[in-house]
Amino acid sequence: MSETIETPVFVLTLSCPDQPGIVHAVSGVLAGVGGNIVASQQFGSPTGTFFMRVEFAALSPVTEVELTEALAGVAAEFSMDYAFRAAKVPTRTLIMVSKDGHALNDLLYARHAGNLNIDVPVIVSNHTALADMAAFYEVPFVHIPVTPETKQEAEAQLLDLIADHDIELVVLARYMQILSDELCRELEGRAINIHHSFLPAFKGAKPYHQAHARGVKLIGATAHYVTADLDEGPIIEQEVIRVNHARSPEQFVALGRDVEGRTLTQAVQWHSEQRVLLDGNRTVIFN
Repeated sequence: MSETIETPVFVLTLSCPDQPGIVHAVSGVLAGVGGNIVASQQFGSPTGTFFMRVEFAALSPVTEVELTEALAGVAAEFSMDYAFRAAKVPTRTLIMVSKDGHALNDLLYARHAGNLNIDVPVIVSNHTALADMAAFYEVPFVHIPVTPETKQEAEAQLLDLIADHDIELVVLARYMQILSDELCRELEGRAINIHHSFLPAFKGAKPYHQAHARGVKLIGATAHYVTADLDEGPIIEQEVIRVNHARSPEQFVALGRDVEGRTLTQAVQWHSEQRVLLDGNRTVIFN
């Protein structure tokens, strides 16, 4: 019985000024290197930018370097920003947490179950409360305490870990520290945060209790890219659920945690599958 050889699949994402002929030109390049397109999505933004995501099977042996060289002419002609990635290569992800473990658990369980294509070489926390959870999933845990006096040093340690582990994505899974503007700029487009959707209406401590006191009818969560403007980064995913007067503040908290975990995991999945492209302050999601 002969062994089945799996055909490698690549993902190409690109953006460029919108104009005729882009899809035809890109398709021609991929066909020229033996690529068989298995999925393709495109969008012309009102901003005048064209976005495209293509999955293609490499029917002939080809490397990412060869693909890049093949696309160079078309990229120059259309002023493209583009990237290739083998679809099965996991995204190297550093997760940051504080004391709440619901979002971390959702991410690690999804990865363990094979539903999230990420590799997590390290978890970083400003507390030690979740060290046991990291150990359960067999992920190294690094404690970096943060105070106003040590914030700069702590962020330098974080950047060292990012470099040492070749980190491609940083996920703030209820990390309760504000990152400096400098660090936010360093991680632009590759750091995802989760927060309750009450912001900015319910800022500060106990947002779910504030929401309960105001009699809200919907609660939810927003996953977004981190920027220097606190909780104002491009939105990747949002989810809401309906509540009513019969729910207690504690039930609001429990329901909110479930939504936060699902929303963050979905955002990380889309990012790891190269389905999220930035369009200024917005995102284009090919799902």
